[in-house]
Amino acid sequence: MSLGFRSSGMAGDPTVFLIISRRSIIFFPVEMATMFKKRHVLSMREFSREEIDSVLDLASSLEPFARGKKSDMLAGKILALLFFEPSTRTRMSFETAMKRLGGGVINLGPAEGSSISKGESLADTVRVIGGYADALVIRHPKEGSARLASEFSPVPVLNAGDGAGHHPTQTLLDLYTIKKDSRLEDLSIALVGDLKYGRTVHSLAYALSLYGADITLVSPLSLRMPEPIKSDLSSKGTRVRETCDLNEVVNNVDVLYMTRIQRERFPDPVEYKKVASSYRLTPEFLANARKNLIIMHPLPRVDEIAPAVDATFHARYFQQSFYGVPVRMALLKMLIGGGA
Repeated sequence: MSLGFRSSGMAGDPTVFLIISRRSIIFFPVEMATMFKKRHVLSMREFSREEIDSVLDLASSLEPFARGKKSDMLAGKILALLFFEPSTRTRMSFETAMKRLGGGVINLGPAEGSSISKGESLADTVRVIGGYADALVIRHPKEGSARLASEFSPVPVLNAGDGAGHHPTQTLLDLYTIKKDSRLEDLSIALVGDLKYGRTVHSLAYALSLYGADITLVSPLSLRMPEPIKSDLSSKGTRVRETCDLNEVVNNVDVLYMTRIQRERFPDPVEYKKVASSYRLTPEFLANARKNLIIMHPLPRVDEIAPAVDATFHARYFQQSFYGVPVRMALLKMLIGGGA
């Protein structure tokens, strides 16, 4: 059984929220528990630094459960997965997160096997499935689809990627990885690859601006970060520079965040072929890298990171993928778990 109650902090500390599950006690601010309850998670732009920190802190407390410690925190709760685009890590980590917390999962499955193939609108699909579940996770090829779903859903909607728009839960697990294996304060990071269509780097760049990061954008000219995003970063005082040459930055950053060139986002296959193999990271590339450099990637990779890099100290992308479980556990607990 999972319980929540208020308790006065010691020596003037703020009131805390205690989650008790099978002899485990997790301390969490009541105001945050209230703030996240029944909330949609659509974009990192809707998160303050304080809110991000609260998610990361709770994820750290829940990590033992992500590794197999038994929990029933969300027993009786159901999560619905609506994926209109292919997914491995996001879909399976959400399912794992829910099951690790003792909840259940229902899956829409391929769109062609549902009433969507009969012409049912996204709004109606969301209304119906929202009646079956306590929260919905949606991935859709059209930008803005998750926000549209939130307007009709009776339960919280979590955006698992909407076209080239946003991917907030990926950003949160990216921040968790950086916090655990590097640092968030005074960070120097290079975002590499498809910065035009890459929703992961769009969300991450904004979130990093809240921590005063020094950001270098590395991409082919045709895949540069959209101007509105760069302008927004600059207006927040974020240090941003651009280059097409990965050699210029690989030895001067704390984090190298690689991304694949996304073939599915290109309207013209010819244009994709022009930039498909723009960057390839090899162990030789890292010969003079900072000792504590970490390499991240939202995955899947194609050929932008050579398999030989996997065995280096710098590789963090598989651990990064695992961190999606405790981070998504934290979000689910905050959105639909027992509250104060």
